[in-house]
Amino acid sequence: MNKTILVIGTFDTKDDELNYVCEVIRAQGGTPMSMDVSVLGDPQQPTDISKHDVTAAVGKTIQDAIDAGGENIAMQIMAAGAATLTAKLHADGKIDGIIGLGGTMGTDLVLDCCQALPMGVPKYVVSTVAFSPIIPADRLAPDIQMILWAGGLYGLNSVCKSSLSQAAGAVLGAARAVEPPRRERPVIGMMSLGSSCLKYMTLLSRPLEERGFEVAVFHATGMGGMAFEALARQGYFAAVLDLSLCELGNLMVGSVINSGEDRLRGAGAAGIPQIVSPGCADLIDFAGWQEIPEAYQDRPFHAHNRLIKSSGLAGEERRALVRDIAARLDEAKGPVSFFMPLQGVEEWDRPGDVAHDPEALAEMIDEVRSAIRVPVVEVDAHINDQAFSDAVLQQLDAWVADGTVNMG
Repeated sequence: MNKTILVIGTFDTKDDELNYVCEVIRAQGGTPMSMDVSVLGDPQQPTDISKHDVTAAVGKTIQDAIDAGGENIAMQIMAAGAATLTAKLHADGKIDGIIGLGGTMGTDLVLDCCQALPMGVPKYVVSTVAFSPIIPADRLAPDIQMILWAGGLYGLNSVCKSSLSQAAGAVLGAARAVEPPRRERPVIGMMSLGSSCLKYMTLLSRPLEERGFEVAVFHATGMGGMAFEALARQGYFAAVLDLSLCELGNLMVGSVINSGEDRLRGAGAAGIPQIVSPGCADLIDFAGWQEIPEAYQDRPFHAHNRLIKSSGLAGEERRALVRDIAARLDEAKGPVSFFMPLQGVEEWDRPGDVAHDPEALAEMIDEVRSAIRVPVVEVDAHINDQAFSDAVLQQLDAWVADGTVNMG
């Protein structure tokens, strides 16, 4: 049960706070390993991994960082070194989890360290900007844990001790309890939304499991797409059913509910077979606290709950989105099949419902026919109909039969 936790931070400015975390880990029977990522100052006592070790990991020196031309570039050097060392320490079996502390500088660096580790390694970030919209989805590791560091900008006090002690206990407990993912069966990665909007996940999951797959469904609300892309880039999936592309529409119009520029690129870069469809690509999702921009106030509107609400994409916007999808699919190194449901792309896109816009849907279909250059399968059904799921399964079965999808 003795686990080693890497503790990362700027020990020149947060020595007391970082050493407090180390003490809590030690008191709970764990072993802390300290890494200093300071540039200008020095810790009160030597750390297990010095700032000189950090820069040396990427062929630099601390003086190189000092002379780099600003704190941003200097900390990027430190981040590269810290991430390199973090990955090596885990690969060598020397650490079982990490925890990092910081404001914007420290958080920026520790996010890179978290992304350097595989899924299943506990990753905790105690940050004064945890959950802030300044942190984009594509900077987050799929299983990262963030804790808001109340009262933690400067100095150790009873308020921030509450956050730090919980975080130290959490990362050690996670390292003891974690069950890392094991691919005992080939994994299908699926993108979807809640079953009130997209129902195919409930229609597809059991048939996929009966075929010998494990099914992992990701929520297409920014964070889910980020996690999906990260695992796809790692080659974790045997195939993907990327059937909900609303995050790309959100990215196109500037909504914060997006997964970054790499969406719809991870599986393609890894050569993973993809079945793709524009589920919910007719809607723009906004955070519930946002005012709907004036340009979208005359559109079909759906308030899902207090966290998220949606407006519709007009016909030309849907054409632009399809062209963006086409360009991303053109980059794919593996097989891709694009499925276009001709009768609607989400539950509210039905005759008489709030998001139904037959003219805009017709423009989307027309653009798919002209712009998508991978094989297109037109399904004369709604995306939530059984016929659509049956068509997807038929394509996957064909790929399994000819060896395109590896069941090993």
